[in-house]
Amino acid sequence: MTSIFSPKWYVEQMKGWSFKSYMLLMFGLGAITASTLSHSMSGIAVATWFAGVLGFTCTVAITNAKPLNGVLGLISALIYIFVAINAKNFADVILQTSYIILLDIPVLISPQWAKDAEKHIHGLTGTKWLLTALFFFASWGLLYLMDTNLFISPRPVIDSVASAIGFTGALLCTLRFREQYYFWTVQGVMSIILWGVTAAQGDASPVLFLTYIMYFMNDMIAFFDSHIHWFHKVDSASTADVEDVKQQMN
Repeated sequence: MTSIFSPKWYVEQMKGWSFKSYMLLMFGLGAITASTLSHSMSGIAVATWFAGVLGFTCTVAITNAKPLNGVLGLISALIYIFVAINAKNFADVILQTSYIILLDIPVLISPQWAKDAEKHIHGLTGTKWLLTALFFFASWGLLYLMDTNLFISPRPVIDSVASAIGFTGALLCTLRFREQYYFWTVQGVMSIILWGVTAAQGDASPVLFLTYIMYFMNDMIAFFDSHIHWFHKVDSASTADVEDVKQQMN
């Protein structure tokens, strides 16, 4: 925990990512910033920019199994909660809270989370898939009831479905199941729809719509970049990165 107060720790956390992850990070941060500057500035717009920048960096860190995601995820989730409450996407508030409980805090208090990560990644069995489905439907039902009875959301179906998928993905991520990325991908699509509709209805900045598109692109890297060990065997991340840079230069 004490290492998070050291600037050197953050520098170390940014090392050893796949080349494609670095490229996506730079592109995503630039796109989020440009989108923010192209619209009228307000307190919500600035908060949305912070949430987008930190949240996007967090997701790329998760893909590269770096515990940096615990710090960035915690801060971005708190900002997302503020933005989601303002936009009346109440199930998303619960989703961001679940990220803090299931992802951010466990990563911060467990330094072993990213140590030899590829040795601890495993897949869902048939029984575990069934339990995962039950968890998803139970989460969806409770979130929908909340959006329609406790807090009245203008978009209860989209809001509850997107959040239930993300809730399930967060649980699988904490337990290191590779199938989490199936849920992240679908959740990314649903969140693009949710925040696109929210922005179109004038309840939020379009920056989060763009941010979730960046999240979706990061999910594609997890699936198809052979240097990412969630779905691929990685013998030496550093060697792979060097070879990738060489190919880009040739």
